[in-house]
Amino acid sequence: MSTSLDSFNCRRTLTVGGKEYTYFDLKEAEKNGLAGVSRLPFSMKVLLENLLRKEDGRSVTKESIQAVAAWLTDRGTAGVEIAYSPARVLMQDFTGVPAVVDLAAMRDAMVALGGDPSKINPLVPVDLVIDHSVIVDEFGSPQAFARNVELEYQRNGERYRFLKWGQKAFNNFRVVPPGTGICHQVNLEYLSRVVWSRDEDGVTYAYPDTCVGTDSHTTMVNGLGVLAWGVGGIEAEAAMLGQPVSMLLPEVIGFRLTGKLKEGVTATDLVLTVTQMLRKKGVVGKFVEFFGPGLANTTAADRATIGNMAPEYGATCGFFPVDGETIKYLETSGRSQEQIALVEAYCKAQGMWRDADMQDPVFTDIIELDLGDVVPSMAGPKRPEGRLPLEEIASNFEKALEAEYKKTVDTAKRYAVEGENYDLGHGDVVIAAITSCTNTSNPSVLMAAGLLARNANRRGLRTKPWVKTSLAPGSQVVAEYFKKSGLQEELDKLGFNLVGFGCTTCIGNSGPLPAPISKTINDNGLIAAAVLSGNRNFEGRVSPDVQANYLASPPLVVAYALAGTVRKDLTKEPLGEDKDGNPVYLRDIWPTAAEVQEFIANNVTRELYATKYADVFKGDENWQALDAPSGQTYAWDEKSTYVRNPPYFAGMSKTPNPAGSIRGARILGLFGDKITTDHISPAGSIKVASPAGKYLLDHGVAVADFNQYGTRRGNHEVMMRGTFANIRIRNYMLGENPKEGGYTIHYPSGEEMFIYDAAMRYKQEGVPLVIFAGVEYGNGSSRDWAAKGTNLLGVRAVIAQSFERIHRSNLVGMGVIPFVFAEETSWKELGLKGDEIVEIEGIENLKPRATLNAKITFADGSVKNVPLLCRIDTLDELEYFKNGGILQYVLRALAA
Repeated sequence: MSTSLDSFNCRRTLTVGGKEYTYFDLKEAEKNGLAGVSRLPFSMKVLLENLLRKEDGRSVTKESIQAVAAWLTDRGTAGVEIAYSPARVLMQDFTGVPAVVDLAAMRDAMVALGGDPSKINPLVPVDLVIDHSVIVDEFGSPQAFARNVELEYQRNGERYRFLKWGQKAFNNFRVVPPGTGICHQVNLEYLSRVVWSRDEDGVTYAYPDTCVGTDSHTTMVNGLGVLAWGVGGIEAEAAMLGQPVSMLLPEVIGFRLTGKLKEGVTATDLVLTVTQMLRKKGVVGKFVEFFGPGLANTTAADRATIGNMAPEYGATCGFFPVDGETIKYLETSGRSQEQIALVEAYCKAQGMWRDADMQDPVFTDIIELDLGDVVPSMAGPKRPEGRLPLEEIASNFEKALEAEYKKTVDTAKRYAVEGENYDLGHGDVVIAAITSCTNTSNPSVLMAAGLLARNANRRGLRTKPWVKTSLAPGSQVVAEYFKKSGLQEELDKLGFNLVGFGCTTCIGNSGPLPAPISKTINDNGLIAAAVLSGNRNFEGRVSPDVQANYLASPPLVVAYALAGTVRKDLTKEPLGEDKDGNPVYLRDIWPTAAEVQEFIANNVTRELYATKYADVFKGDENWQALDAPSGQTYAWDEKSTYVRNPPYFAGMSKTPNPAGSIRGARILGLFGDKITTDHISPAGSIKVASPAGKYLLDHGVAVADFNQYGTRRGNHEVMMRGTFANIRIRNYMLGENPKEGGYTIHYPSGEEMFIYDAAMRYKQEGVPLVIFAGVEYGNGSSRDWAAKGTNLLGVRAVIAQSFERIHRSNLVGMGVIPFVFAEETSWKELGLKGDEIVEIEGIENLKPRATLNAKITFADGSVKNVPLLCRIDTLDELEYFKNGGILQYVLRALAA
């Protein structure tokens, strides 16, 4: 912590409650050479403090600090490289297990290099919350929760034992056991401090709480004024091992809020509107910071809902400054009085406290929204930014049936479901799920769902029998206030029983649909619908049986379970009939804002949070009964199909071999626009006929025990076979309208095969590979396996029109070069078919953001030279690449 340099003479002390803290004072720095920094956006003040505190003349120089101040007047400094050191790291188990596997493998590699394995240890606090493994197998019954927990431990016991080993083996590493809540809500309600403090050499330092997480929705705590965002597991591991995050000074888009939401409009409607506006604006790689008088009309939970969806609008973060609303939330959620006092005193001393009458910060650009203009909305059928007013959902689905899903004949026809007394048609809602961190942090929308359920029950409405209903709250606190308020009973009557605490439907853990429903959908090519209170509705993500997915507020999830279809306009048509046969409309049962607030005031209390988080690391009897191994290095089980020693460090020398030019490369895939990390590395079910399915069968795993890709991320053999294996991905090497699935054509043989099989054949033949793609390649989850799998398939470079931020960084971290076309073109305009040979010279002497030439030789012998911009953006990233990846770079540094 202690720095040898303080170029701007700003090291000061702050006394709070009789305790003395050392801090780096922005107001003093402003007087001592950083003119005007009090006008910086709040998020940039956090970066500036970070640099002042970490100034060492090497990673952080006086010049890099001056660049932050210059940002105010010279927007050209946006793009200057800085070394940012977050206070802590957050992980969930999907991304956390492979990170701990990598740390364990690094310990083995350290031994092989003759070093001390105990050097491989997190140097900053790391919290891993197990929240991504529960699946909605059982639903709509009082037994659902207990049964799903039982199945979770049956399937994941080996992974959980491995994490328990890690908890004992590594310092600075805590595990929050299954069944506690979603990592982002636990982060919001318990882990985040807003202002961090740390003792070092007898001095207590105070500084902003900052965080990187191995889940893209780490941005949720931006709602509390905590600067946090998602990084790949690879970057997070480097941060854990004391490496700064190499980043460019961002542009900061100011989002000005005015007015207040109208009656009947929810925080979800607001966030879907914000997402649509910012996607249209284009904020990839930028910070977004909210300001303006409308902030006074948003709660901390509303802000967290908006911050959460930063990945959906493409921004690095969606930041809210600290103010009285933050303090109110810290009070309610049970933070200590000492901590709350420190937050307020520190933020006011630093000019990081928002006052209603303060001057607006300086921004790169400004976008504005009057909260009074927000209307009830949903987003779908396949993009989070595809927001539509509620009254347009039905008509838009009709258009999508023809345009998106190519259904033009007999779209009103319904099909009998075997063994049931109902039938199914296009647009029927077969999944209605209250799920995911977006909404489940927000008592206003959850109480609204419970009250709407109560009102529906009073009118005698019932859920349609084909709807799979589920409630997976973000934390035990939610379950407790539902129980306390009596609203859980009302939700139970409509089938919204508690199914688990975790990130269920939103990540594809929706579980199987009842077999007769699944059969009817697939036999008849039905476009079924899901309505979920999540943040992701990408193709192939929610359920393999469901193609139309809509994001909605929790009360609308309940409403659509009652309606049973998205082909009904809920603003005009009845949800159903009451006991006397009278029509009941959504407006008849929608609760008032006043009633929602009354239920929150009576049931969401400080005592409730304090009780639920008293023993947060203890776990239930299942967790306590797990028998975990011990020791500094992990005893790998060669028979394991869950946790295996990865090959990244095999045969690694103390100095790296120079990276050569790419010669004679073949194309593995030609992909379209907005290929998500789900397309590249799916998290959902493993198909029996896929390479991953074949591997599991060959290793004696029964189909019923396949589990899913997300839970098998500790096994590189499964994950590399699952790379590009999404059931909805299309590779245009197979023609202009290719079939869906992870297929390619091997050249020069011309044989069609799975992408994995082709990659392995090319590897035997000694042929390097490249991939071509369109715009926003790699958007979605911060999935390190999307880069790891790409590397293990032998791909040397990915050439796209543009990249999403996290995936670009992950590719570099795995030694794969991301290139974008230096001139306005695309692989389609170049006329690529996939049978071409690609050569890229000059990699030996690579510089950040250099322009290189790709020589493309076509099947007829003709040649095109295409300039490519290398998206290795910084000198640190170049070092990672030269070492073959960020982990190899860190390992060599520690071994030396």
